[in-house]
Amino acid sequence: MGLFDGILSQVSGHADVGNLASRLGIDPAMAEKAIAALGMAHQQPGDTAQLAAQKTGLDMGTIQQVIAAIGGEGSLTEFANQIAADPAKISAFFDKDGDGNAIDDLTDMAKGLFGKS
Repeated sequence: MGLFDGILSQVSGHADVGNLASRLGIDPAMAEKAIAALGMAHQQPGDTAQLAAQKTGLDMGTIQQVIAAIGGEGSLTEFANQIAADPAKISAFFDKDGDGNAIDDLTDMAKGLFGKS
């Protein structure tokens, strides 16, 4: 969780992902995915929260809570800048099976949230 812990300590009162996840009542791994998805979505056209919700399978309410907890739009800009500086770290985070394609892994994660296989 080092990358996200470092970012969180710079832009919010939550020193690490575990604290953020605990506050929101979600798994730390899901908190990491939400932060990464928000940072990536912030760089794209469209609604940042909606895009992140689609990528993670989390509902909009939870995504909005993550945004508020990390410090709002200003923090998202900082996340986006750090992701843009080293996009390989974020891609590798989502590409759990190492096949170079994170889409299938995100789809599997979303299916798992809804109890589908």
